[in-house]
Amino acid sequence: MALNTKEFALKAVRLLNEKKAVDIILLELGKLSLIADYFLICNGTSKIQTKAICDHLLENLPEEEYALLRVEGYNDASWILLDFGALIVHIFNAEERSFYNLERLWGKAKIIDLKYLTPLS
Repeated sequence: MALNTKEFALKAVRLLNEKKAVDIILLELGKLSLIADYFLICNGTSKIQTKAICDHLLENLPEEEYALLRVEGYNDASWILLDFGALIVHIFNAEERSFYNLERLWGKAKIIDLKYLTPLS
């Protein structure tokens, strides 16, 4: 059974949690922009972790429904962008995330509650 875009995004959130991504936020952009339906934003604690998060997503997200259109920033690993069309994943290091502040830029977007997906510490 095919995943709808939100289910695909939530699967990505679960995968981010598996790799201990920090400050995961899912923004619903569908009513604000034609860019994508969702932005998934997180950060890693190092360049090694940002690459590991990216690799984990690429290895585990099903491409049958949402093919990867492009990957940007992997070599530098300060801000890795994965474009799945309807879902765009942003994996930052903390400094880059703070500087670009996509949450503020897309401040009118609905934030999807992810508390029920966050593992207990």
